[in-house]
Amino acid sequence: MELKRSCGVLMHITSLPNNEGIGTMGKPAYEFIDWLKSAGQSCWQVLPIHPTGYGDSPYQSPSSFAGNPLLIDLWELKNMGLLSAEDIKGREYGEDPAIVDYERVISIKNELLHKAFFSFKEDVAYLAFVQENAWWLEDYALFMSIKEKNELRSWLTWDKEFRKRNPEVLKKFKEENSDSIKFHRFVQYIFFYQWKRLKAYANKNGISIIGDIPIYAAMDSADVWAQPKLFTLDTELNPTLVAGVPPDYFSATGQLWGNPLYKWDNMEADNFGWWISRIDHAMKLFDIVRIDHFRAFDTYYAIPADAKTAEFGDWKNGPGMKLFNAVKEALGDVNIIAEDLGDIFDSVKKLLSDSGFPGMRVLQFGFNNEHNDNSHLAHNYPVNSVAYTGTHDNDTILGWLRSADKKAARMANEYVNASVFEKRHVSFIRMVYQSPSALAVIPMQDVLGLGTEARMNIPSTLGGNWSWRMRKPATAKSAKLLKRLAEAYLR
Repeated sequence: MELKRSCGVLMHITSLPNNEGIGTMGKPAYEFIDWLKSAGQSCWQVLPIHPTGYGDSPYQSPSSFAGNPLLIDLWELKNMGLLSAEDIKGREYGEDPAIVDYERVISIKNELLHKAFFSFKEDVAYLAFVQENAWWLEDYALFMSIKEKNELRSWLTWDKEFRKRNPEVLKKFKEENSDSIKFHRFVQYIFFYQWKRLKAYANKNGISIIGDIPIYAAMDSADVWAQPKLFTLDTELNPTLVAGVPPDYFSATGQLWGNPLYKWDNMEADNFGWWISRIDHAMKLFDIVRIDHFRAFDTYYAIPADAKTAEFGDWKNGPGMKLFNAVKEALGDVNIIAEDLGDIFDSVKKLLSDSGFPGMRVLQFGFNNEHNDNSHLAHNYPVNSVAYTGTHDNDTILGWLRSADKKAARMANEYVNASVFEKRHVSFIRMVYQSPSALAVIPMQDVLGLGTEARMNIPSTLGGNWSWRMRKPATAKSAKLLKRLAEAYLR
């Protein structure tokens, strides 16, 4: 993948402003694309668009292929004659329009999507979608239907016949719960119909969409339930080893994610078919795909499933270039960004080099108490990289400056050489824009100069994450700022 010198903005769809409690693929999304164009931007980077799972995280989804029902624009369902304006208006989606109240939004959205479903008449486009996507859709729709019958509990707690996918039991369930299964097919049809239109509008206006896929599937997912032989489970389908990272910048006890690890030998025996399908699917949804925790393709951290923290695990070897050679043979060149942050071994650097994928650099990581040089300081960025002020896991630049160690903050201010005539967050954006990195991506919170209250996620914590929203649409003033910087630094 060869990146052109350009720039973009990182903001998840849920953060778009509207009166329905959560950002969607509706009018504000189209207006945001117009704003990006006016701001001289080339890319819009989003977080995973799969259904959210444990802790409302888009990185813990019940499916690696399905779309998030919460992102569906209800007003488009009205235009299709499936809902009325009265159905949508006057709902109490949450007390604060700047925060997603997931519990309330999920309840209301689920009610309205069911209402739309019962008004929907199957047509040729719907039937074609179901047929074309049956390879993942049927397992997902069945999984979600059984999950609802089990009060949304993890599939690991289901009766043995369902956990182990007894064919006769599943056949009977399908016959007795056909409407429930059809509902989940319908929701996915609507999601992908809306997404296809939104992406086409973005591309028409010169905006590429950068998607994001987590490296691991969630334990409580249709992926693991449907193909347990691909994951580190015992004969009773309980996890034996799980994913995470050792103690790091974000957590003194490491991050215990809990995802089952891949049985790479079994995946290789199938010529990595599951991964090829996943990347192929993602490349049809996005122009560029960021793979989270890329380093685990080289070496990954394996934690015993009964561990309480991620402090004690073992490093194991991943598939390396065998996987990406298989991907390239099946799909040709693919536009992938490798999230290569964290504890990086020389072997990870070699894999990144061999793959040719651009890695990531995060300016905020460059500043330290010892005033040491490192790869995250802008003067060291390779051309084939994507540079950020911070990611969805970081505090905002202004939030970080207020809470950082004084020596690190002093290093940061001296490094960016902030002018008294320029706001501090703008100085950090300028530094990323003038770096050698081919692509510069700025979180919307930093574009707006917001503090810690706008942070998207604090790793290794539950509650309050993934909920930040813009109170109002982005302004012409902020667009003018980014366009001026883009033109100044030839982006």
